[in-house]
Amino acid sequence: MSAITTHILDTTRGQPAEAVSIVLYHQQREWIEIARGVTNSDGRISNLLPKETVLPTGTYKLRFETGAYFEQLGVATFYPFIEITFAITTGEHYHVPLLVNPFGYSTYRGS
Repeated sequence: MSAITTHILDTTRGQPAEAVSIVLYHQQREWIEIARGVTNSDGRISNLLPKETVLPTGTYKLRFETGAYFEQLGVATFYPFIEITFAITTGEHYHVPLLVNPFGYSTYRGS
């Protein structure tokens, strides 16, 4: 499993958010893109990074392209994208879920 995994649940529909593009960045002097992927039919990305990748301790962010997701559903949204910034410690697994609807979102550190 990737060192960082995610999933998205569309809380309005009560269903996983499929086909959402997500980009992972690492903060150095500036934000550096290190991976990208698209959620599957279960709203998950479990292979964002190769299994053997060990990320250095630091600050990271996931950018969820929620505007495109809601647009393909024909739904107006307040959030064209959502960025979640978080700190990690080398050697741990991080699961960063996103609960989203057109006008709100929440996240937490999952397992």
